[in-house]
Amino acid sequence: MSLSLSLRRLAAVLVLPLAAAACASLPPPVAQALPADVLLLGEQHDVAAHQERHRETVAGLAAQGRLAALALEMAEVGRSTAGLQRDASEAAVREALRWNDEGWPWQAYGPAVMAAVRAGVPVLGANLPRKDMRGAMVDAGLDGRLPEAELAAQRQAIRDGHCGLLPQAQIAPMARIQIARDIAMARTLAQAARPGRTVVLLAGSGHVDEQLGVPRHLPSALRWRAIRWPADPGQPARDYCAQLREQMPPRR
Repeated sequence: MSLSLSLRRLAAVLVLPLAAAACASLPPPVAQALPADVLLLGEQHDVAAHQERHRETVAGLAAQGRLAALALEMAEVGRSTAGLQRDASEAAVREALRWNDEGWPWQAYGPAVMAAVRAGVPVLGANLPRKDMRGAMVDAGLDGRLPEAELAAQRQAIRDGHCGLLPQAQIAPMARIQIARDIAMARTLAQAARPGRTVVLLAGSGHVDEQLGVPRHLPSALRWRAIRWPADPGQPARDYCAQLREQMPPRR
């Protein structure tokens, strides 16, 4: 075998992994948003197409070696898969994250989570722990974390999100919980950021709002991009307010 032929074959072997990474599929909005230190993906929680885009994004960035970490609204701060091996079972991953399947169906989010684990990338809980929520509700200092106009908009979003069914006295405390959650997610992202790679957050659409949500609390040095997936036109409209009225107890 000639030296030139051997060199060409060696070059082909070295190029194959690079080509595979380059061809890794990313949803077009994600590809257009990169490069970024932090990528915030905002979903509607019951739209399966949104979770499929999560999986595509995580798998694509992991294949390219560009995924620093996957952060989740669906798990609390302090939960992590960092101590697990790539071949960890789904049961072990769920245990590490203290996964609540009633709130967050594993079949919806498991594919994105496991894509990160299989790539050796840590999955991090980013949401405010439940034990801290009561404290957040009475922490008036959280009101000052948003400018006055944005705070009013956040409170209105809480009213609208609960279909006008919340008593007025609960609006400010619920808005504080939302702000505290956004702060917790922003801190998790900042701590996980790595030069030249991207931390991905999966969260509800409201949390990635550029004016009211997580971006408001990120360090200015981080380059971030937020994508709010559009509604799925193929999914029939649901009357969320009717469902909420059935779930909420009547006012007294």
